[in-house]
Amino acid sequence: MPEKNIQVLLAQRPMGMVKKNHFRIVHTPVPDIADGQFLVRNHYLSLDPYMRGRMSAAKSYAQSVEIGDVMVGGTVGEVAASKHPGFKTGDAVLGALGWQLYGVSDGGGIAKIEDDRIPLSAYLGVMGMPGVTAYVGLLDIGRPKAGETVVVSAASGAVGSVVGQIAKLKGCRAVGIAGGPDKCRHVREELGLDACVDYKADRLWEDLVHATPAGIDIYFDNVGGPIFDRVLNRMNPFGRIPVCGMISQYNTLKPYGVRNLRNVLIQRLKMQGFIVSDHAGRRTDALADIGRWLLEGRLKYRESITQGLENAPAAFIGLMTGKNFGKQLVKLI
Repeated sequence: MPEKNIQVLLAQRPMGMVKKNHFRIVHTPVPDIADGQFLVRNHYLSLDPYMRGRMSAAKSYAQSVEIGDVMVGGTVGEVAASKHPGFKTGDAVLGALGWQLYGVSDGGGIAKIEDDRIPLSAYLGVMGMPGVTAYVGLLDIGRPKAGETVVVSAASGAVGSVVGQIAKLKGCRAVGIAGGPDKCRHVREELGLDACVDYKADRLWEDLVHATPAGIDIYFDNVGGPIFDRVLNRMNPFGRIPVCGMISQYNTLKPYGVRNLRNVLIQRLKMQGFIVSDHAGRRTDALADIGRWLLEGRLKYRESITQGLENAPAAFIGLMTGKNFGKQLVKLI
């Protein structure tokens, strides 16, 4: 076992875009464990847009990371030592031990990974929080019906890619919005969506109209901003909008002013923001369905993997500017 742990701490609170100097990398002793605890050697770290909000002191749905604390984040790894009756050395575990090589737990918030038919890394993506987010947001809030048109932004990302594929499994026309021809090609050809609009091609409205000839019944929003504003003008009466994220706004100092909000009234739309942790009771059902679809080959996923914890800040900055392709992970071993 190495003599040192590596941790990434929050060094400064960003104002606007996140930069490398907002993080600090430190080497510390591998922590000792007490009775009732176990030590986890993390194998993969999940990077997710919600982390930008945790770097801010602004009021939100979850507590901010304090200056000097380890950055929060989901992890999968292996129990390296244990004084806990429920966990033994070698157990594969899923938790939220943050941006560090080693973490100590008493078992709270930790789940054993028993099924080795699915790669360990997938439990931070399609079989983890992003997959459950997609499932709950689309099925419980969007409530798709066969034949309806579902549009999802960030369609090649960890959440959006699952949303689009579940929409297809439910008999819907699924349309993605993504940035660049490579991502759109992946959305159409690999994920199987009916169409994909490249928002970087400077013809968002024209391409959106062409891709949604019958209008839009469900818009799963991951980005907010101008794309959300445009989509509002294509919504059908009684459409539904699960609001999952607003990544286009997380680094901005001046929030985007939505101009077409009146369509919420005119089209009698239902728009609901949601946080997946509020729907913990749906996790078991979600993962049972997603796991079955994966093993049947009906659901696909892609990962962007950065090697080494010291490269996590750069990978996170890339995630926040759309450089990732699929689920963004950091491999720690």
